[in-house]
Amino acid sequence: MSLLALDGPAVDGNLYTRITGLAQQAPGWLDGLLTAWSTYGLALFALLMLAGWWRARATADPARTAMALAAPLVVVVAFLADTGIKSVFREQRPCQTLHTITLEACPPLGDWSFPSNHAAIAAAAAAALWTTDRRLAAIAVPAALLMAFSRVWVGAHYPHDVVLGLAVGAVLAWLLTRAARRATPLVLRLRSTRLRPLVAPR
Repeated sequence: MSLLALDGPAVDGNLYTRITGLAQQAPGWLDGLLTAWSTYGLALFALLMLAGWWRARATADPARTAMALAAPLVVVVAFLADTGIKSVFREQRPCQTLHTITLEACPPLGDWSFPSNHAAIAAAAAAALWTTDRRLAAIAVPAALLMAFSRVWVGAHYPHDVVLGLAVGAVLAWLLTRAARRATPLVLRLRSTRLRPLVAPR
């Protein structure tokens, strides 16, 4: 066991059990919607990043195009960083520790809880979009918050897991996406190559 193993119940175990308790009392349609979102909602962020790239390439702003192209890689980096933090703290899933009834099947032992990968991925995508396309970010930001909440609702994470996941994803994505502006000269060069469709409409 890691010396840094986090005692989740001592942080916000009571809040977790209150939220999962509400989920047990909620209408079936609400539980169904939040469970579906928790499971499949990350696909929306992939579509939003694709739309962000499509909209950026139609502009005359090579910096915006560079950041839009970097967004998927930025999300992967945020995911890897979040996973690295998991391996350090090794917090057991709340459903393993508190033995509560949850909407989502309890992950096996060794599938660490802190921080939430889903929250980190969603926040990274939202932050990347915030730097390139505020209209798409207006969809992505509340969607990321809903993803984080849904992970607690279905019983997969403590609240502090998703809060840190959001922070890790957002901070890393903000920094890395801004750094991607340095690739602007590359975008300009690509406009005169066979890869022009990646960076310009025609």
